[in-house]
Amino acid sequence: MKFIEYADQEMLVMDVANILAGALRETLTMHDHATFAVPGGTTPAPIFDMMSAVDLDWNRVHVMLTDERWVDEDNTHSNARLVKRHLLTGKATAATFIPYFRPGKSPAEGCEEVAGTLTGEMPISVLMLGMGTDMHTASLFPGGDGLEAALAADAPLLCPVHPKTQDMARVTLPAHALKGAMSSHLVIFGNEKRDALERAQSLPPEEAPIAAVLGNATVHWAA
Repeated sequence: MKFIEYADQEMLVMDVANILAGALRETLTMHDHATFAVPGGTTPAPIFDMMSAVDLDWNRVHVMLTDERWVDEDNTHSNARLVKRHLLTGKATAATFIPYFRPGKSPAEGCEEVAGTLTGEMPISVLMLGMGTDMHTASLFPGGDGLEAALAADAPLLCPVHPKTQDMARVTLPAHALKGAMSSHLVIFGNEKRDALERAQSLPPEEAPIAAVLGNATVHWAA
């Protein structure tokens, strides 16, 4: 794990946007396409806003989510909705988005349908992650229903999960897909999350799921 501390959140946003864009460019010099896996939530939105204006061969970039709530994209809780509003605009409109939600299907049914289509996106070229104060990442929540299956080395590429602290079913990329990313970046703000990150380094993934993916990650932190 590499840890980078920034003077403030604005500086972090600018630098991380440049780092991620650079990693995508590097991938595109060697491969036909780059897979960019991103989280939802409020933390990445400013980074997405900045990246959407970057000059990049976006028509060769495939954007996918690290996890999603099992709701339609019109729902305000949809991660796809956030990504489309903040990242897939401007120059990044040309990117290909890979949706997960399947209307009329249960999360388990949807995962079975989607998982097989993600094989060609592995390994993830560039991964951006967030983390909660409970040390969850993506939708790998401590104690959540489906966590053990999603941590398994042979887990399918999309897994249904239901965090005990959340009222919505979710789907998530499994730990092995996240851990296998070629370029991995965790973005966190505030002392509480920094303290949680330090705790996670001495805990097993079952208690601190973020621990499963820290080995290859660069952590970007600002107060």
